[in-house]
Amino acid sequence: MNKSIKRIFLAAFLLLAALNLQAEVTLPKVLTSNMVLQREKPVPIWGYAAPGEKVTVTFGKQSKTATTNNLGRWEVTLEPLTANATPQVMTIAGTNTLKLENILVGEVWLCSGQSNMEFTVSKSAKYNVGKRSKGMSEEELQKVNNPNIRVLLVRKDLYKNNGFQTGWEEATFESVKDFSAPAYYFAEKLQGELSIPVGVIAAAVSGTHIERWAPEEVFKGVPDFNVQATLDKEAVGDLNQGKFYYGMIQPLAPFALRGFLWYQGETNAFQNEHFEYTNKMQALINTWRHIWRDKEAPFYFVQIVPFEYSKSKNQFPLNEETLPRFWEAQTAALQIPNTGMIVTTDLTDSMDELHPLYKWEIGRRLARLALGKSYDKNLVYSGPVFREMKVKGKKAVLEFEHTGSGLVSNDGKPLTWFTIAGADGKFVPANAVIKGDKLIVSAPGVKKPVAVRFAWDEAAQSNFYNKEGLPARPFRTDAEVWKRK
Repeated sequence: MNKSIKRIFLAAFLLLAALNLQAEVTLPKVLTSNMVLQREKPVPIWGYAAPGEKVTVTFGKQSKTATTNNLGRWEVTLEPLTANATPQVMTIAGTNTLKLENILVGEVWLCSGQSNMEFTVSKSAKYNVGKRSKGMSEEELQKVNNPNIRVLLVRKDLYKNNGFQTGWEEATFESVKDFSAPAYYFAEKLQGELSIPVGVIAAAVSGTHIERWAPEEVFKGVPDFNVQATLDKEAVGDLNQGKFYYGMIQPLAPFALRGFLWYQGETNAFQNEHFEYTNKMQALINTWRHIWRDKEAPFYFVQIVPFEYSKSKNQFPLNEETLPRFWEAQTAALQIPNTGMIVTTDLTDSMDELHPLYKWEIGRRLARLALGKSYDKNLVYSGPVFREMKVKGKKAVLEFEHTGSGLVSNDGKPLTWFTIAGADGKFVPANAVIKGDKLIVSAPGVKKPVAVRFAWDEAAQSNFYNKEGLPARPFRTDAEVWKRK
């Protein structure tokens, strides 16, 4: 009997045992008072009761009835709702009646990943001053009180019994201090721009591989997926594939939401992964969209920051190009429909810090990306993205998308982290000059350019931006990935 069948039988056994003990209507713990329901989409409401029992859900002017199946599961679907900041009540009636109060209607996002997504608001407030900008201070955190933002923290220590310590809560100091900082800052920006309620669910665990966030089976067809056979368990830990998917993601579905935010990759980068990570992203995205019954749900993710991977000591061969190759793999995932990525090359103050301070900037850039792509707001949500290279004599002419109101050196100095190569394939430092929405790249010793690379180093923090203050995406013209927008 394979693992999947065992899980199904175990789940059915536990469910039937629970039903024999108590036939009352019960709800999954993602459905609680204070929640935000997703607007403009069908809204599933589900739970458990005795087999054959009729359950009626009433919300606003809608009333829907379902009969439980032979395992005691029932589900109704509310018709699409309009945004509403006035608290409402939902009743679920069977042999007993449940009442959920203080419910709003707006936008809902699920935020997941590893430690940089788990990074708390209180920790961010403690280290709120960076060289680039300042975030919310500890004093400001104490004053947080926004009933139009709701948060749900899925805690990792309860994954074994699919439980959460708390339900949905209004955004206050007590509810957000241990909440994901990128998720909270995303919600704050989104709510301020849309002026409707926003709900965010945080389900993240530090040090986790992407493999822990989807079922083991979905990775079996991934090319080059032989990590399990080659890992030194004592050096990098136990992958235990699917562990947090079953405990922290699957129990949330199919709670209606707009899309997903993903901040993960450092652990897989330490394994020197390249395009195999892209394939794993595809597997994870497909799985999440499948269990949420939405093939087009937006999936936006964070490029991991510059870091000295080459100085790490483990069994994987790492060098200064390990991280750029991983960035390339993340960029390749953008070929998956309805995805987006924010660039973070400027969001760290130290090359030996894997957990940069600027979670407020991360959250706001993610919100900017969502506003531009999911909500059709007229704003610039990306830094310059390489489009095409042409060779004119000794110079390479590079064209870009997402130039905003213009390309710029953000410090007024010559552009940095450009290299160029001729027919010999040897890359040398290059001069890059802005000419309108193009760059003219050259080097004294290169008579006929063949390829240009930008930010192709783990330490690359370039001054190449658009005037909206967003950094350019790293690239190399001698790869095919740049074509995948």
